Amino acid sequence: MHLHLAGINHLTAALNIREKTAISLEKLPGFLSQLQTYVPEGIILSTCNRTEVYTVGTDSDILKNSSLSFLAERLNIHPSDSLQYIYLSSDLEAAEHLFRVASGLESMIIGEYEVLSQVSQALATADQVGMVNKPLRHIFQSAITTGRRVRQETNISRNALSTSSLAVDLATRVLGDIQNSKIIIIGAGEAGRLVIKVARERGATQVIVASRTYARAEALAQQLNGIPIDFNSLQHELSTAQIVVTCSSAPHWVLDTRRIAQIMNTRSHNPLVIIDIAVPRNVEPSIAEIENVSLYNIDDLIEIIKVNREKREIEIGKAEEIIASEIGIFNQWWQELEVQPIISAIMNRAESIRDMQLKKTMKKFNSLSSKEQASLEAMTRSIVTRILHDPIQYLKISSEKNREMLPLIAEMFKLDRYKPK
Repeated sequence: MHLHLAGINHLTAALNIREKTAISLEKLPGFLSQLQTYVPEGIILSTCNRTEVYTVGTDSDILKNSSLSFLAERLNIHPSDSLQYIYLSSDLEAAEHLFRVASGLESMIIGEYEVLSQVSQALATADQVGMVNKPLRHIFQSAITTGRRVRQETNISRNALSTSSLAVDLATRVLGDIQNSKIIIIGAGEAGRLVIKVARERGATQVIVASRTYARAEALAQQLNGIPIDFNSLQHELSTAQIVVTCSSAPHWVLDTRRIAQIMNTRSHNPLVIIDIAVPRNVEPSIAEIENVSLYNIDDLIEIIKVNREKREIEIGKAEEIIASEIGIFNQWWQELEVQPIISAIMNRAESIRDMQLKKTMKKFNSLSSKEQASLEAMTRSIVTRILHDPIQYLKISSEKNREMLPLIAEMFKLDRYKPK
């Protein structure tokens, strides 16, 4: 059994590349169905800065080619050309990467909270569409356990930043003070909620919430004392706003160049800061060329993120120790998984022989009471268990070393039904 990972993230590809592979939670079931045309089992983990495909199977090359082709199709390029953006790993290396992702060590913002729930959602969604088998479930559950341990036993997520909080911090850096600024948040999801929350904490008094669905904007605004608007009113509000943060899951530009150019002609040189933290992006890039408009996207937060990483270096070391411990536990399970079929086959054959011989013996002793028969049954089971104990433990402990010996072991025990993978 092999585990394979193919992924693309903020370290391997620029935003304009990785946004092509981004998959929203709502669209994830459909993309999992597409993945199922390549492999029978697999999980897609898609966050704002990564899209990763985890697959399991008996043929490592098939897993590699299938997951690579799936991502290359999203990028609309040939699989061989996609290798400049896509990273590949397998087995223990792939599992360790997932453990680091769940622990927040592979995020742009070290220690961020959101990724752990995203790992859980990826598992749950794949499970719902029937693409999760025992190995995949165990791998992801182990990663989630590791992520929780890291957050409970270290300060990696203490006062954790988020993309949303960094967006507000960036706006503050540009304008100096946001208390008297009108802020428009476009998007009523979790990212939008966090932007509003942080903006309020930074002293913002005018917070406008816009969404494609007015009811969602209204519900979020009521929770955090904002002002909801529908998209028809967005043009008017933009004419007097100083800050716009976009985090919508819209499949098209929410703000285009023509609209913003028209608005800026009416603003008498008042600057406008637009921060687009959506992936795929909500804002047409050419808006940056308009006079008095400062446009930033999620990759422009790198400078602030570097400072955050430096502050958490000690906690990163502690987290890596926990990950190493959990990987050791996982590796033992993974190696045992490799030999479990032959162990089951050996035990089943031994039980079959024991049962057959016991029945022959019982026919010779018709005078045995029920209690005596039960004692004899228990004794023979105990004999089989004791005889097989040491060989089975050896197989579990030395499974990696003995992988090439599995066919020979099957032949020695005459395990006709066992066929090594």
